[in-house]
Amino acid sequence: MELPQVETLLLKAERGVLYVTLNRPETRNAMNGRMLADLGAVADAVARERVRAVVLRGAGGHFCAGGDLKEMMAGGLQPPQPGEPDGIELGSRAFGTLLRKFAQTPAVVIAVCEGAVLGGGFGLACVSDIALAQVDAKFGLPETSRGLPPAQIAPFVVERIGLTQARRLCLTGAQFSGAEALRLGLVHESFTDAADLEGRLAAILKQVLNCAPGANAVTKEIILKVARDDMDAVLDDAAKKFAAAVRGSEAPEGMMAFMQKRKAKWAEEG
Repeated sequence: MELPQVETLLLKAERGVLYVTLNRPETRNAMNGRMLADLGAVADAVARERVRAVVLRGAGGHFCAGGDLKEMMAGGLQPPQPGEPDGIELGSRAFGTLLRKFAQTPAVVIAVCEGAVLGGGFGLACVSDIALAQVDAKFGLPETSRGLPPAQIAPFVVERIGLTQARRLCLTGAQFSGAEALRLGLVHESFTDAADLEGRLAAILKQVLNCAPGANAVTKEIILKVARDDMDAVLDDAAKKFAAAVRGSEAPEGMMAFMQKRKAKWAEEG
């Protein structure tokens, strides 16, 4: 794939998998405006290219400590002049747009949560399809303890772990471990060290690459419509997608490979 030019990320494409590493270790990978733009460019590229999986993680032992408050304070907190756009409001909303892009991208998004997984980093974990957490990683939504609401993050937390737990976590700023994140259903697996992570990540990627990319993309579309659209509308749309898949290129190959007891072409490529 053609990788976008970025300043705050490390990118590596390998066999249909794009590895994206947040690379501001001196700030525990806190997200500034440049990183938001870089992540947006990556999300757009993934939507265009034939990327089957995206692995998100952070450099220096931390996933992401949230937004860069120093940058926000440096930008000035005065309200805009009449008729002028509010830079703080636009910046906040841009992060919500970024979260939706990663939530809706056709690729399978895998988050590797180590060290600090706070604020906006917590939000990124919530929009992943699969998340792994270091057992002693530190998760939390500290915004309210700093006088701020987790405005763009909270809706995705509700979708991820439900209203009851989201209310508790958002309204207390409580921090908790990767082991607790697993219990809450925020992540799907935990790991203890680099070797453990490597084995688990390899197994997950093998499973993902065994699935047809087009079928995965359509399945993700169907899943994301649940609880947002009327259920009959969801099922009608799913039936249309199923019929299109049966007549497409992947289903005949997948069914023939199953009957012939061989790997499908996309699994061999992976």
